[in-house]
Amino acid sequence: MKNSVFISTEYITLGQLLKEEDIVSSGGQAKWYLKDPDNQVMLNGEPENRRGKKLYDGDNVDVMGVGLFFIRKK
Repeated sequence: MKNSVFISTEYITLGQLLKEEDIVSSGGQAKWYLKDPDNQVMLNGEPENRRGKKLYDGDNVDVMGVGLFFIRKK
């Protein structure tokens, strides 16, 4: 599934993205989700597991088993 995520600020964190897309329900859950090796997340083709990682306009996040998310500025 491919989704565009529109942001009105300069960036969104990976944890915020996971919450906004209903993949997790809280920031604490995002931390554990990203630490689990079964939940692979790729940022622009590179593995990423930091919930505070800033995502900017043009970034692509692939959450394996969930979908591909394109970060776009409003």
